[in-house]
Amino acid sequence: MMMVLMCFFIYGFLGWCCEVCYAALIHGKFVNRGFLNGPLCPIYGFGVIAVVFLLNPFKENFVVLFLGSVLITSLIELTAGFVLEKMFHQKWWDYSDKPFNIGGYICPLFSLMWGIACMVVVDRIHPFVIGVIDFVPSLIAMIILAVFVVLFMVDMIETVKTILKFNKKLARIDELSAMIKKTSNEIGENLATKTLELVNMKEEIEVKMEQKKKLYGEEAAAQLEAKREMLERYEQTLRDLKQASKEILETSPFGMKRLLSAFPNISSTYYNEALKRLKEYKLNRTEQHDSENH
Repeated sequence: MMMVLMCFFIYGFLGWCCEVCYAALIHGKFVNRGFLNGPLCPIYGFGVIAVVFLLNPFKENFVVLFLGSVLITSLIELTAGFVLEKMFHQKWWDYSDKPFNIGGYICPLFSLMWGIACMVVVDRIHPFVIGVIDFVPSLIAMIILAVFVVLFMVDMIETVKTILKFNKKLARIDELSAMIKKTSNEIGENLATKTLELVNMKEEIEVKMEQKKKLYGEEAAAQLEAKREMLERYEQTLRDLKQASKEILETSPFGMKRLLSAFPNISSTYYNEALKRLKEYKLNRTEQHDSENH
């Protein structure tokens, strides 16, 4: 069991390193990739352990090793993507733009890449990793492993808490957006209604007798004043809602900014429009910050 856990953390860390290098090549900067805050990608740990322990007997048969690696890693990635979306209502990666993808969770291109990578791991890297683990004294290995497990659990708990806060924030943004839209529509509708009423009143005034013009004029003035007061209330409500929406966008629970950077294609099952607004806001803030620094 200790050997399995050590391999999990080692390959999870190596997977995180690969993701960071890939992100650096694509974005030209460091991005803390991965689901957790720490330097660990659990999906790599689970994937490599499954491949190594299931396919190690076939490591001399490269065809079986390759096809088995493709199948196992694809099933793990598909399962992980599906479970994470159902648990947190967010899709963390999306291959929908790739040919022959399945639900956006997996696609042939990356599955083939995982297959090739796992062949290298099983044939070259894993024997070296086992040698390093065997070289470490058992007591020291147990202490290191205990520290890693505690850190992993703490990181997992904090990440889950961040995601739950993130979902609440998206729900609040969505709610405020709906209220802003409703208030704007009410302002527009009332403006249109009162305008038509005044137009109709003007037509009536023109055809009425001279002695009633003063009365209609007073009614028109009263309605204009009522409309002005109503619009002021609506506009103040709209300003309050927009200010609340801005404050919600500006506040970020710990780790949320990192998750948005680590998973730029993340989408939400229930609050996708709110998530798009949040990502656009963060992008604009980043561009503004970069322009000010330059």
